[in-house]
Amino acid sequence: MQFGIWLPSYTYRDRAGDHVRRLRRYIERVEEAGLDIWVIDHLLTAEGLYGTSWLEPMTVLTYAAGLTARARLGTGILVLPLRNPVLLAKEIASLDYVSRGRFIFGVGPGWYPPEFEATGGRIQERGGRTDEMLEAVRRLLTEERVSFEGRYYRFREVTIEPFSGRMPPVWVSGGSRLPDPEYHDRPEMVRSVLERIVRADAWLSRASGNQDLVKRDWELVRAEVLRRRGTLDGFLFAHCNFIHVVDTEDRERALDEQEPTFRQVMGTHRPFDWLRQCYLLGTPRDQLERLRDLERAGCQYVVLGPTTDELDQLELLLEKVIDPLRSPRSRAAGG
Repeated sequence: MQFGIWLPSYTYRDRAGDHVRRLRRYIERVEEAGLDIWVIDHLLTAEGLYGTSWLEPMTVLTYAAGLTARARLGTGILVLPLRNPVLLAKEIASLDYVSRGRFIFGVGPGWYPPEFEATGGRIQERGGRTDEMLEAVRRLLTEERVSFEGRYYRFREVTIEPFSGRMPPVWVSGGSRLPDPEYHDRPEMVRSVLERIVRADAWLSRASGNQDLVKRDWELVRAEVLRRRGTLDGFLFAHCNFIHVVDTEDRERALDEQEPTFRQVMGTHRPFDWLRQCYLLGTPRDQLERLRDLERAGCQYVVLGPTTDELDQLELLLEKVIDPLRSPRSRAAGG
């Protein structure tokens, strides 16, 4: 199993200077450990559902590119319907250029209605816009002179520089979620989402479905990839999840310490028992077993998101969770 770290790029209002210093050290430490760097995308704070927003993801990855030489740089995930394809293609081309080809294009359709309204769209259009964005960006990055006529996006004779002719790896998110009546959550994999996933290089499964839903979705994805391609070679099963590590084998103590850190990020909308179903909570033994269970199901890559920017938490995460699961080859790469 290989690992990346969701940077704690939270928009802390009360300690911006200290947070930026920690974020820099976080990036440097992730590079030293031989892990990849990922960022979260939320334009607005989803009041109640999340307790915070995140810094703009392409900006943070550009900052990380200047501090690193080896770590891959991924968006986990970029909400495509909120963006313009020409501007996004320019950002990707620039980031891929300054990072020397280390960018991973993790994408999804989004789910928070006010973000669509604020950017002139409607959540009902998110699937169609996502598919058009992927098509338009792919053409802009791989063809030198592009005209595009879609339902949502149109442009003529556009050339994006710097031009490499290369599309970065595309990792598509989506799948079953525990139902929430206030949002567009469904406890099953929608066919249009499955179609988008199997055309990509990887499926990045989300934390918002519990363990059984993730594994059930993977069986659908796996079967469809095999049906279309005849092999799983070149296709990756990845997973992203939030985590806070407490160095104890006392589960109740671990949960007591984890709840406030999760509330700071997750807000107050969902009961803590709901969070326990979706996220990596409990003792390090519990967290390891859940990840090993995913690995047995076929998961090859995990993005872990600490719920604080404390550097001691990153060290605990490396020691108690990541190092026991990494292959000898991966440990060697991290020194």
